[in-house]
Amino acid sequence: MRLSDFDYHLPPERIATSPARPRDSARLLHVGEALRDFHVRDLPSRLRPGDLVVVNDTRVIPAQLSAMRGDAHVGITLDKPQADGTWLVLLRNAKRVKPGDTLAIDEMFSADVAAVHQGGTASLRFNVEGGAFQKALHRTGALALPPYIARPEGVTPSDSDDYQTMFAEHDGAVAAPTAGLHFTPGLLDALQAKGIGIARVTLHVGAGTFLPVRVENVLEHKMHAERGFLSAAAAALINETRAGGGRIIPIGTTALRLIESATDAEGVIHEFAGETDIFIIPGYKFKIADLLFTNFHLPHSTLLMLVSAFAGTDRIREAYRHAIGANYRFYSYGDACLLERA
Repeated sequence: MRLSDFDYHLPPERIATSPARPRDSARLLHVGEALRDFHVRDLPSRLRPGDLVVVNDTRVIPAQLSAMRGDAHVGITLDKPQADGTWLVLLRNAKRVKPGDTLAIDEMFSADVAAVHQGGTASLRFNVEGGAFQKALHRTGALALPPYIARPEGVTPSDSDDYQTMFAEHDGAVAAPTAGLHFTPGLLDALQAKGIGIARVTLHVGAGTFLPVRVENVLEHKMHAERGFLSAAAAALINETRAGGGRIIPIGTTALRLIESATDAEGVIHEFAGETDIFIIPGYKFKIADLLFTNFHLPHSTLLMLVSAFAGTDRIREAYRHAIGANYRFYSYGDACLLERA
């Protein structure tokens, strides 16, 4: 399986740099045996009473920091906290950094370099913890927007709201679970009025989501690990829905990856707390997800591989050709699709 198998040409003007307003006015491509054009607000009409949507309630943190090591500028992107109290981070200008260095962020906020790893990553120990760390982060940090969302002057105040889902509750994500950005209170009310349930899970999207696949043989790619949590109550709701004939519809690839990680070979989902590095490519046998609501993903990305595994490679190619020709908007702030499982 080659990286070049997951390629397509996207005209630059199709990349969304701001979301639809209101959020549920974004377009929705229903991808099944046929392709049908809708809007996100039409999602309730595409689902059935007794179905269950599964949303990711992670909250995006201001994970982008700017530090100095002497006269050298070092960019820091937080990834995830580690058991020893350090943070795993991505560094820009990492060659200037070695273990034992102190990176000054401002007069009251700094980090000691505990270790430098391969691939521009490092382990940092910050000088404050807990609530003081959160305050320092919100004082000095910025959202780590994807590089294709052009912000020459920096992240805007509107991004602070736009790049956060209505479900955001648990701090920890570096990037937003972008399928959830389409949801509004009105859409949620319409789903529930039709008898469609809502389950919440948490997968903290890590900085690895920004890293490209660098190997032509897809099977050689090492997937980044992310922290996930699925409560016993959420697991029970998902199992009860399936037992009652309802379908499970994860909202986004993050929710899908977590529920697939927490499901056993018999299709029973369990409480989960830990890391998952599940890598879903064509040939994967899905255990629990029936449909998938997601955005349009980048060429060569692991997410394009995932949706190809879910809906079928040929069907995804056809859907993306249709979306480009019909002027859909792509990527994090773009439009959405509802995929039926192949």
